[in-house]
Amino acid sequence: MAIAAAAPLGGISAEIDGRSRPLLLRNGEIERFETQHSLGIFMILDQLIGRGGHPQARHIRDLVALGLVGGGMTDREADALIAALPPHQNVALRTIASDLILITFMPPKPVKKKAGSRSQKPAMTGSGIPKSGPAPS
Repeated sequence: MAIAAAAPLGGISAEIDGRSRPLLLRNGEIERFETQHSLGIFMILDQLIGRGGHPQARHIRDLVALGLVGGGMTDREADALIAALPPHQNVALRTIASDLILITFMPPKPVKKKAGSRSQKPAMTGSGIPKSGPAPS
């Protein structure tokens, strides 16, 4: 049986060094990246989707490492894992970085109501005042 890391809510799961690993960019990781590189996350996103120059390998590697940290790995473990990857892995890391940033900025899917469920809003009179229940605060 193959066991893969579950993607965290708002993150992805990607194969890195032969293992499926959870990655997540939170505000803290984004701010660390921006501070370290003096490069905004939206600028790197533009580069990754072809609207600007090409991203540098160090930016890609650092984004993936920060995603690993957001997914639960320590800074030291994430840095060591990414540093040990050979240069030919940069193409795969670029894809992972693109997916990671894109999912980071996608809003969560709305929760669908079950068929037959009723709205929790109180019934309203013609003037927009609830028919019963406590007055809104």
